[in-house]
Amino acid sequence: MNLRAALALRRMPPKAKAAGKGRAPAKRKLPEEFPPGEVLTDTGKKAWKLGAPIGQGGFGLIYLADENSAKSVGADAPYVIKVEPSENGPLFSELKFYMRAAKPDLIQTWMKSHKLRTLGVPRYWGSGLHERGGKRYRFMVIDRLGTDLQKKFEECGKTFPRKLVLQLGLRLLDILEFVHDHEYVHADIKASNLMLSHSDPNQVYLVDYGLAYRYSPDGVVKEYKEDPKRCHDGTIEYTSIDAHKGASACRRSDLEILCYCMVQWLCGRLPWEDKLQDPLYVRDSKLRCQENISQFMTNCFSSQDKPDEIQKFMEEVKSLGYQDKPPYEKLRSILQTGLKSIHTKDDGTLDFTPANGGVSPPVQNKRTTKRKKADEESDTDGGSPKKKRVTKKKEVNGVKSPQKSPKPRKVASTGKQDEPKSRLVEMGTQTSPGLAQKPRGRPRKNSHQLEPSVHIEFRHARAKNTELFNIAFYMLQVSAYFPPTTDCYLRSDAPSCDVNNVYVCETGNYSDSDMM
Repeated sequence: MNLRAALALRRMPPKAKAAGKGRAPAKRKLPEEFPPGEVLTDTGKKAWKLGAPIGQGGFGLIYLADENSAKSVGADAPYVIKVEPSENGPLFSELKFYMRAAKPDLIQTWMKSHKLRTLGVPRYWGSGLHERGGKRYRFMVIDRLGTDLQKKFEECGKTFPRKLVLQLGLRLLDILEFVHDHEYVHADIKASNLMLSHSDPNQVYLVDYGLAYRYSPDGVVKEYKEDPKRCHDGTIEYTSIDAHKGASACRRSDLEILCYCMVQWLCGRLPWEDKLQDPLYVRDSKLRCQENISQFMTNCFSSQDKPDEIQKFMEEVKSLGYQDKPPYEKLRSILQTGLKSIHTKDDGTLDFTPANGGVSPPVQNKRTTKRKKADEESDTDGGSPKKKRVTKKKEVNGVKSPQKSPKPRKVASTGKQDEPKSRLVEMGTQTSPGLAQKPRGRPRKNSHQLEPSVHIEFRHARAKNTELFNIAFYMLQVSAYFPPTTDCYLRSDAPSCDVNNVYVCETGNYSDSDMM
C-alpha cells in the first residue's frame, strides 16, 4: 500500500518532533513522467534526449539518456538523467558535490596523479532546469551504472567472501580519499549505495551524495560541534558515532562507517541490528564496540576465522581525531596484508560467488514495542507463556550465526483480529540510479490465524530528508488496514523508499490495489 494513499484514509496532527530523531523537512513533490524523446538542455547549452524511465528515487525519476540525435534512446544508453521538481532539495544537495568534484577532467587528473586505472565516482556530465506544462524541473546527467551491492549481498546469502570484502575496502579507500581531497565526506556508505559499472562488473561506484557534507570549505576544516537536532543522521546501523552525537560528518566518520560495512559483509549482521528502531541503543552499542574492539570482533566472528586485518583497521580509525587526515596508505597496507594472509591478492576481479553456498545466516525476528510508554508495557496476547527454545549457534564460513527467535505460535481464531502489538518504521530516501519495483500479485490466503505481528521496520537512511517521527505515527494510524499475519517492511536497500513509496507486503505480494 502506498503510504501517501494510506495517509489519505487516515490523518492525524503531526506530533512535536522529539530530540534525536532526525530532521523532518516538508514533503517533496514527485515529477510527472516525461515521454521518451523529451529533449533537455543543460546550462552548457548541450541537449540531452530522454529514454525510458528506469527507476524512482526519493526526489523524482531516473531516465535512460543520451546525447540528442535523430535516433531514439535505446536500452544500451550510456547515461542516466535524474529529474525532480525545482523546489525540491535532495538533488540540489547532491548536485553541489558533483559540480565541485565529479567533472570528468577532475576525476581523470586525480587518477593520473595517483596512478589509478579506475575510480568509483560517477562522472558529472551536465545539469540544468527544464520547463514543461508551466512547471520547472531540475535535472542532472551522470554515468549509467548497473546493479547495487545490496542485491549482490542478498544473492550471496548475506555474506561476502573475505577476499571480496578486502577488495571492496581497497576500492572504497581510493574513492573516499578522492572525495575527502575535494573537501567533502559522503556520510552514507552502504551496500545499496555501491553500484557496479554497467559495462564492467569489476568496477564499483559510490553513489548517492545527498548527505555529502563539505567538511573543509576552502581548505579550512570545520571544528567539532554537536547539534541535538542532527543526532543519528544517516543510515542507523552504519552511521558514525559523530553522527549519533549530532556532530557533522568528518573523514573519520566515513572510515568508521566503512568498518561497520566490512564487518557486516563478512559475518552477515551487526550486533545492534536487533534494535534499529532505538537510535540510543545503537549509539551505545557502537560506543561499547569502540571501547573494546577486540571483544566486538569476538562477538561477531569465531576464533578460528577472525579477520585480524579488520580489527587493526578499526583500531587505526579509532585513533583518529575529528579534524585528522586519515593515513590512507597505511589503511591500504592493512587490507593488503589481510589478502596475503589468505594467500591471495587484489587481481582486479570481483568474485561474488557465495561464501556459504548462498544460505543466509538465521536472523532474529525484530519484535519491539512502541517507544516511551509502550516500552514499559509487556507484550501479552492473553495466552499462557511458553518456554523459549535455545538453539546452538552454527558456524558458517567461520562466522557465528545469531540465534533464531521462536516463531509466533498458533492461536485459536476468535473472529476478531487483535491489534498488532509491535510496529517499527523503516524510512529513507535513495537517489542512486537503481530500478524501482513495486510488489506485485495478491496476498496468499492463510489456512489458520497466526498471532498478530505487524512489523514496519525503521531504518532512517536519510534522516535529514524524511519525516521520520511523524511517519511512525501515521503508520500506526493506517496499520488497521494491514492483515494481522503480515510482516510489513521496506528494506533500506529499496531503490524507492521515501514517504511516497512505502509499501507493505507479505513476502512481496501486495500491490496498491490489494490494500485499497
